[in-house]
Amino acid sequence: MGRAANQAIVVPSCFMHRFGTSIAWVLPMHLDANHLVSRPEAPATGAWRDPLALLLASTGEGVFGVDLDGLCVFINHAGARMIGFEPAELLGANMHDLTHHSHADGAHYPVEDCPIFNAFRQGLPCRIDSEVFWRRDGSAFPVEYSSHPIVDGGEVRGAVVTFVDITERKRAADALQRAKDQLEERVGERTLALATALKQVRELAARSETVREDERTRIAREVHDELGSLLVALKMDVNWMDKRLSEQEQRSAEAAHDMRDRMRCKCQNMSRLIETAVDNVGRIITDLRPSILDHQGLWAALEWQAQEFVQSAEMALDWRMDVAEAPEPPEPLAMAVFRIFQEMLSNVGRHAHADQLGVHIVVQGTALQLCVQDNGVGAPPQAFEAANAYGVMGMRERARHFGGDIRIDSAPGRGTRMCLTVTLPLETEALT
Repeated sequence: MGRAANQAIVVPSCFMHRFGTSIAWVLPMHLDANHLVSRPEAPATGAWRDPLALLLASTGEGVFGVDLDGLCVFINHAGARMIGFEPAELLGANMHDLTHHSHADGAHYPVEDCPIFNAFRQGLPCRIDSEVFWRRDGSAFPVEYSSHPIVDGGEVRGAVVTFVDITERKRAADALQRAKDQLEERVGERTLALATALKQVRELAARSETVREDERTRIAREVHDELGSLLVALKMDVNWMDKRLSEQEQRSAEAAHDMRDRMRCKCQNMSRLIETAVDNVGRIITDLRPSILDHQGLWAALEWQAQEFVQSAEMALDWRMDVAEAPEPPEPLAMAVFRIFQEMLSNVGRHAHADQLGVHIVVQGTALQLCVQDNGVGAPPQAFEAANAYGVMGMRERARHFGGDIRIDSAPGRGTRMCLTVTLPLETEALT
């Protein structure tokens, strides 16, 4: 049998609302209690006689009701446990003063601003997930709550509030936000690093082009100033001899003999000019690509370059090389190592102001280590990381191309030590 549409449903004492002298729970909008459960007929057993009490007891969310004075008229066990009370202790208590009195930062929360009370004051439901409730022990926890006005006979009688502890949700959201922030920070760092690397590569490419142009200019100047002048001198000597030879028949025997002596001296002078031209050509060729690297290999080329450098720079050389069992590297790697070594020596000559140079070369297994150390003025570490340190940048790019690395140890007044470490390919790999 169904009840009348506006008939009150009596609930246990912890869920009761007092109107005058009668105690009853009045459903909003004249809703029949039978609509709250899905069953055609009430079961015969007594356990199902009070579905509202079962519903409130079984839910994991906190549910409580307040009257127009904000006093608790009922609360389920889940809600009472969340704030550290027993349900009976909360009946008749002001729920705002008890559990919603302060903001998360401890600032006072005026009851006039409370959305729970505005639900029945203004008849507006609300749903909030940015505030906290306070426990009996004084600790707070983040909640998501909703407040709905209770209407009876067209008048608001109070409000029903449901709430749930969202501590774990907030913790997960905070962790997700931290992970997002860290990811954005890493992306920003990587983007900056890539932009910096791209800028350095562009600057290095521009610097390399400038160096190539300077080298072309230097070679052209040497060819013009030295080879050109020698060839002009040879041409003038050849013309002189041609003219004298054409006049030889007209001379007397004694004059012809003297002219032959003069032409012999001229030929000797021309031979010296040719030797000088050959030396200049050989030097230019050596600057472009040392022939010793092709004829005698990397180890001999490194020693030759070191001796040439200390001789021109007037420095004492401490040379140590242990490569007795090491195979000759393939030509591209050998050229890269040789150019890196030249740049190391060039840095010593331009910046170190040193009088002693140490070169230590050792091969252990397939690992080649080449170190150049001077006793010069040194420099702070950041000098070798500067954007315009093109020499160091070029050395590192050459080394990275073959899986190697350049380490630099320097400090003002302590000299500089540069070390190249690179793996030599096995002989079978070098052949392929």
